[in-house]
Amino acid sequence: MSRLDQSQAPYFEALRRYVAVPRAAFHTPGHIHGRGAHPDFVEAFGAAALALDVSPGLGNLDGMAGSALEHAEALAADAYGADRSWFLVNGSSAGNQIMVTAVCHPGDVILTSRNTHKSIIAALVFAGARPVYLAPELDPESHIAHGVTPATVAAGLDRHPEARAVLIVSPTYYGACSDVAGIAEVAHAHGAPLLVDEAWGPHFPFHPDLPTGSLAAGADAAVTGVHKLLGAFLQASVLHVRGDLVDHDRFDVVSKMVLSTSPSSMLRASLDIARMQMATDGQRLLSRVIELANEARLAIGAHERLSCLDKGLIGQHGVTGFDPTRLCVNVSATGHTGYEVERLLAAENVTMELSDFANVLANITIGHRWEDLERFVTSITAIADRLPPAGLDPRGFVDFALGHIPEQVLSPAEAFHARQERVPLLQAAGRVSAELAATYPPGIPVVVPGEQLTEALVDYLATQVAAGCRIVGPQDPRLETIRVVCE
Repeated sequence: MSRLDQSQAPYFEALRRYVAVPRAAFHTPGHIHGRGAHPDFVEAFGAAALALDVSPGLGNLDGMAGSALEHAEALAADAYGADRSWFLVNGSSAGNQIMVTAVCHPGDVILTSRNTHKSIIAALVFAGARPVYLAPELDPESHIAHGVTPATVAAGLDRHPEARAVLIVSPTYYGACSDVAGIAEVAHAHGAPLLVDEAWGPHFPFHPDLPTGSLAAGADAAVTGVHKLLGAFLQASVLHVRGDLVDHDRFDVVSKMVLSTSPSSMLRASLDIARMQMATDGQRLLSRVIELANEARLAIGAHERLSCLDKGLIGQHGVTGFDPTRLCVNVSATGHTGYEVERLLAAENVTMELSDFANVLANITIGHRWEDLERFVTSITAIADRLPPAGLDPRGFVDFALGHIPEQVLSPAEAFHARQERVPLLQAAGRVSAELAATYPPGIPVVVPGEQLTEALVDYLATQVAAGCRIVGPQDPRLETIRVVCE
């Protein structure tokens, strides 16, 4: 239950009041309420929007004790069940970096799920922490890595009782939730805080048919990507903390180190109004989203060559909750990759959130109407009908990559700062990688700085590139070469 009046949007309201007053402004940004912007820019974005792009901290402009930002962040904390929250204008990636850096010291061990986001690998480099990876449970039908189990976490903590923290991703990009409550209980029994990359679960607290939010389940810190599925601008996320296993003041200090010193007032305002929208009308809005997604899921699943992830996952592969707004379609039975199907959909002006070797994924949000879903259903079923048979079999190939954790020779920070050289990818087996290589989206690492490259990993990376996958991390975007630690 909210303790505060969630119908308020103090930062958003203070910003509107500020720009409504004619003034001689001498602060950034240089376009000064849009007056100096190029006419094409003004025409595209609108004069009213550019007027809101201002830099003042909006301190006591709302006439209340404390700043409008502090008030807005307190409302966010109240809505999500946190003790304290911070607005992030550098995306959920910044939140992951703050969590790891605030909790870990150089050399500390942290347990983290292997199907993590690449931003967490960057956080390990910044913090100088040494990861111990937890293997997620693999789904042999969808060829996706899903949840990390409490038993896996317990075994990891038994092997590494010195671990400073446990960090998991829940939900995954595909909507599968781990047993956060069970993992929190295990972590807390060892005196370790549980950190959760909950970037894809910003809507969970606002509807009873959605999985339980990680903070309510016992997590000590969580990052929620409000921009991903709710009504905020891109890059707008929130970091939350609760309980006494993490130092709230240290989180505050690190956030000031990581976040921009020129934060966007528009991004902050969008977080404020998006929270208010969910807190006051979220259940009604999300009910319609869930209804739309389920209707589309049934229609697509009726096709003999297509299948969708659904709540049937619960109780399997470490999954204890599933987000029905994530519409993941497995296209393996068409004989073609998800990358190929995504390109065919794009040719019909239907754009996906992501594709992988076996699937395409659509976000279903408060911005959708049935005509959008109908167009997607019609397009993907027509593509499945006309695709000629092919010899695709993702088994083994995909499952190897998701289930394989390379040998860690150096910590990510040690490898990142070591002397390096560039070698052809096909000659890199046996060497220690000095850079990250992740399939994107979803940004799950295939190899991390400090890990030893094997023939199988090299073959996997080369095959993914050839299949049309985008690899992020390496300096060479085509991945013809890769940087390794000098021998």
